[in-house]
Amino acid sequence: MTVNGTTGAPILRPEDVADLLIKPTQRASVAMQAATVVDTASRTYRIPIVNTDPATAWVNEGDEIALSDPALGELRIVPAKLAGITAITSELAGDSSPEAAQAVGNGLARDLAKKIDRSFFGATLSAPAPPGLPAVTGVGTVAGGYDNVDWAAAAISQAQVVGTELTSFAASPATALKLATIKSGTNFNTPLLGQDPTVPTRRTVQGLPILVSEFIADNIVWGIPAERAVIVVRQDATVETSRDALFTSDRLAVRAIMRVSWGFPHAEAIQKVTLDDE
Repeated sequence: MTVNGTTGAPILRPEDVADLLIKPTQRASVAMQAATVVDTASRTYRIPIVNTDPATAWVNEGDEIALSDPALGELRIVPAKLAGITAITSELAGDSSPEAAQAVGNGLARDLAKKIDRSFFGATLSAPAPPGLPAVTGVGTVAGGYDNVDWAAAAISQAQVVGTELTSFAASPATALKLATIKSGTNFNTPLLGQDPTVPTRRTVQGLPILVSEFIADNIVWGIPAERAVIVVRQDATVETSRDALFTSDRLAVRAIMRVSWGFPHAEAIQKVTLDDE
């Protein structure tokens, strides 16, 4: 990993940014695990929306077929700039080994992933941060408790009614722990939740994985259909270094910039479950 002392010098080649920054960010971000992630080279990503389907009708053979036009809409997603800064020693910066570069990339990826998840799941932040799930209007709602997981079946059913399938649930660590301790019956020690064979520490409910994020409010579970939650990442991510700010400590500031945003083209497909804690 070659670094010089020039302000704004690249620490990663453009072709390495995806492997050392973007992909690790996707793996670390709960939001990017739950949604569909698309890459774009454009400033704006457009998702067509069919608000009203064209109408069909039974007709006699030879009769005219009435013309029916669909009502079309469009969701525009404009990726916003997300930036993170970390510091590394000059010794690490001068290390050309792949492990050194990976260590820098992983640290930046964790920082970026937290910022993405905070905005996606947490309270609405001020612009330019894009609004997340709590700000979406028109989502499906379900009420439940910690004595059973009927709420999960209800959320899955409501999503199916509007023509989609949930692919995951997401909850806070405290909520996920409470759900994990539900037993399969009175006088039983067997957990009611299932286990994800691909991730042994992850639980499942009604066959769907429960993702965990610290930025989700307690006693709230989001049911998310990946195809109806789209995260857009622009392809111009950069990683640069500067010695200026940390010159007296012989360290380098490493700045990562990526542009990302998201949209929910079908709000009714997303399910918000509120669990009664009493």
